[in-house]
Amino acid sequence: MPTPITITAGTVTVAAELADTPLAKRIAGILPIETRPNEWGDEFYFALSVRSDLDDTATARIKVGDIGFWPPGNAMAIFFGPTPMSSGADPVPASAVCLIGRITGDATSLRKASGARTIRIDKA
Repeated sequence: MPTPITITAGTVTVAAELADTPLAKRIAGILPIETRPNEWGDEFYFALSVRSDLDDTATARIKVGDIGFWPPGNAMAIFFGPTPMSSGADPVPASAVCLIGRITGDATSLRKASGARTIRIDKA
């Protein structure tokens, strides 16, 4: 069963869920997380203490609202619009990510949080 979470970047909060996969469950087990996010176009990403290789969810085909884990940086990536590698409206990750969740609210509202000094992920 998915784990409901909230993502708060600056003053913007969105509802989301972590998937029912082994990697997503490991990440749910270290919540709450509060850190300074990096931005890459309309993507927030930040390092986690979790390590993983690509799993059977691995893909470079991402949609707005997807939440991924990027193994080269041991990072959670939250996609809310195009990234610098995009040629259209869909985000394109730097390389394949493991899909670990999805924003269930309005992912594009995270654009208002550009420049946020903190991001917090909590179980809902």
